[in-house]
Amino acid sequence: MPANNSGASAPKILVVGGGYAGFYTAKKLEKHLGKGEAEVTLVDPLPYLTYQPFLPEVVGGAIEARHVVTSHRRHLRKTNVVSGKVTKIDHATKIATIEVPGLAPYEFAFDQVVVTAGAVSRTFPIPGVADTAIGLKTVEEAVEIRNRILANFDKAANLPEGPARDRLLTFVVVGGGFAGIEVFAEMRSLATYLLRYYPGLKFKDTHFHLIEAMGRIMPEVSLPTSEWVIKNLAERGAQIHLNTQLQSAVGGKIELSTGESFESDTIVWTAGVMAHPFVRNTSLPLDERGRITAKATLQVVNGEEILDGVWTAGDVSAVPDLSGGGVGGFCVPNAQHAVRQAKLLAKNIVANLRGEGVVEYNHTNLGAVAGLGVGYGVYQWRSVAVKGFLAWLMHRGYHGMAMPMFERKLRVFWGWVNNFFLRRDIVGISATQTPRAAFETFASRPKA
Repeated sequence: MPANNSGASAPKILVVGGGYAGFYTAKKLEKHLGKGEAEVTLVDPLPYLTYQPFLPEVVGGAIEARHVVTSHRRHLRKTNVVSGKVTKIDHATKIATIEVPGLAPYEFAFDQVVVTAGAVSRTFPIPGVADTAIGLKTVEEAVEIRNRILANFDKAANLPEGPARDRLLTFVVVGGGFAGIEVFAEMRSLATYLLRYYPGLKFKDTHFHLIEAMGRIMPEVSLPTSEWVIKNLAERGAQIHLNTQLQSAVGGKIELSTGESFESDTIVWTAGVMAHPFVRNTSLPLDERGRITAKATLQVVNGEEILDGVWTAGDVSAVPDLSGGGVGGFCVPNAQHAVRQAKLLAKNIVANLRGEGVVEYNHTNLGAVAGLGVGYGVYQWRSVAVKGFLAWLMHRGYHGMAMPMFERKLRVFWGWVNNFFLRRDIVGISATQTPRAAFETFASRPKA
């Protein structure tokens, strides 16, 4: 496909990535741009945005997987949505290379580019992790973790006590940040709930281990609050290993720096994220952590030089935190910043196109809230801490309202109402991994 002509009529705005930052940038550009003022194109391999704070609840079965994703095409009606990936960006020539399945790579000429490629799981070269563990950055991963738990209970119910059953009912999470603690607690909550349907299995048969290399969990909350979380999970039969490193996971055999060893069939990795490696294929300036360097105006900078028509936001960017609350002076990678940066970014692009002044991003953290399984939660804002059932309601209320688009909010809240009256669904559909297996097994074939 030939390159488009950026010299024609309306300026071309290319948005790379359709996560929080990319989706909201395109959505707000649609709102603020006048008719014919610019053409917006969004490129992402996936046709949807994933609301990642709800992935632990997908694992626990509190939310239907389809309800935590938001369709690009349904809600970006004025944006040209391309289901592909940008592989290169040359800001000097203002040319991007796009790859779409079934087509040869083609060049796209832009006037403004917004890089919001997000982040991926950051792992370390620990033996066995790449082969046996699973992350929690995508809805597909959340569904697989849930299916694995349900399938393992089905298998374990047919086995006598012993190493094989213990392996199936031993669940491990690596990383004690918010994502790790939330999915760990939801997994524990789901397992406890499942026991009522498996009379041959007892609470003592299930084993939950969270491995954290630091001396505490959840650095976003106060130390007393994090200690309450540890105590709460311990009372619910889940063990947290602090100051402990995973040394090997080969074949599902967990070996810890403390000398402990056990086997597990389910290992979830949540020990950090990193900027999407794609940006290394661009000509954009990066910091030592591989993030795109930016000003508080969300303009990309190379040292002190502002790159013309190049913008960034979200987890892939190193945006100064003017509130003083960031780690190392930069905004931390979370949904709060990504969404708010995107809304300002769209305004700044429009202002730039019109020759008006741009505004710096300055947002004070609203606090941290986490769900810890049905009925449990924690909220921290400065020195104020709320724990237990009320914090769980606050978690659901905040994230339910933060879920993009009204129709998605309605699906999530309606699902919670259904669960309250009908109880949570305990069906796993692992067969989706091999959808043609049944057909192939019984299909007639020509005789030799």
